[in-house]
Amino acid sequence: MRTRSGLIATLAIAAAFVVAGCSGQPLSTREEGTLGGAGLGAIGGAIIGAAVGSPGAGAAIGGALGGVTGFAVGNEMQNQENANAQTQSQIQSQQQQLEQQRQQLQQLQQQNETE
Repeated sequence: MRTRSGLIATLAIAAAFVVAGCSGQPLSTREEGTLGGAGLGAIGGAIIGAAVGSPGAGAAIGGALGGVTGFAVGNEMQNQENANAQTQSQIQSQQQQLEQQRQQLQQLQQQNETE
């Protein structure tokens, strides 16, 4: 009976991940980390819980702990991606400014040559 309830709990968690994955919008890195951590935690928890006779509780506890850990890791990765994107934007802006200054310099050199 306990094995069946653990299996049902694990399948319910897996179904929740499938439904969340099919929401139509791509998941952010933070969301992927949370779902991945929760999934791995639930699987690990179910395995450990089965060894002590309570796979459902193990899956629930493992899923919760994995979700929190996955969120923390995914959040850090998301923050790093945001910082990288901002840095890349600044680099592109500076490259555009440099190109404009090169063009202005060429124009000034041409003006000096014609005078």
